[in-house]
Amino acid sequence: MKFMIIYSYPAENFLPVVKAWGSLSPQERASVGDGAKKIGHWHDVVGRRAFAVVESNDLAAVARWVGGWNNLGDAIITPVLDDEEAGAVAQQVAADHNA
Repeated sequence: MKFMIIYSYPAENFLPVVKAWGSLSPQERASVGDGAKKIGHWHDVVGRRAFAVVESNDLAAVARWVGGWNNLGDAIITPVLDDEEAGAVAQQVAADHNA
């Protein structure tokens, strides 16, 4: 299962966030802990936002990783589908409603 995580940080936490993130090695940035795999991570540094997509069968594993940043801002974890998965769901929804 894929999850999109949207982070937002208040202005007063901007410097602590960039300091913490900037100090991580590339390997540390790529790691989301046991039980999850990072697909991608994108940043709006000036807007103090970021989002990541991770894959895991264990929501608790994703929550543990996200929880490590919760002292600096807010995060929303949302299950998401890729294009192929969403297309299959769309076809089924249309079929279910005779569309």
